[in-house]
Formats: sequence, structure tokens, C-alpha cells
Amino acid sequence: MSFHGAVLAVLTVLIVGGLLRVVLGPTIWDRLLGLSLISSKIVMAIIVLASLLDRTFVLDIAIVYSLLGFIGSVLVARFLERGKESA
Repeated sequence: MSFHGAVLAVLTVLIVGGLLRVVLGPTIWDRLLGLSLISSKIVMAIIVLASLLDRTFVLDIAIVYSLLGFIGSVLVARFLERGKESA
């Protein structure tokens, strides 16, 4: 197994761990944290694949995905906080 394959295997295990946090999380904040974890690990996997394929344009995809993941997490957190205040 090559170095890239080993890194992708470890990232896959970590993504499964994040998925368990999303499914089993007792609170919505645990689920949001799990989704953020999955998003960051997918970005890492995209970067490893860019290195493996020697394609630099794939790094742009990773940057856009990470920005979308961050903005999504912030928006969901703000929505949940505002929902709690109005209840």
C-alpha cells in the first residue's frame, strides 16, 4: 500500500467516526460537530487525491468545499441559536 493509500484509509476511518457522531450524537451540537469533522476530512481527502493525481486544479475544489462547509456550519449554528431565543 502506498503512502497516499494509507492516508486515504485513515481518513476514511475518521469519516466513519464522524458519521457515528452525527447519528449517535445526543445533542444537535454534537451532530453539527460531526458534520464539520466529516467536511474537514473530505477536504483532506481531496487534497491527498490532488497530490496523488498531480492535478493542481483539484486544490481549488478543496478550497471551495472547505469554504462552503464553514459557511454552512456557521449558518446552522446561528439558526439554532436564534431558534432557541425565540422559543
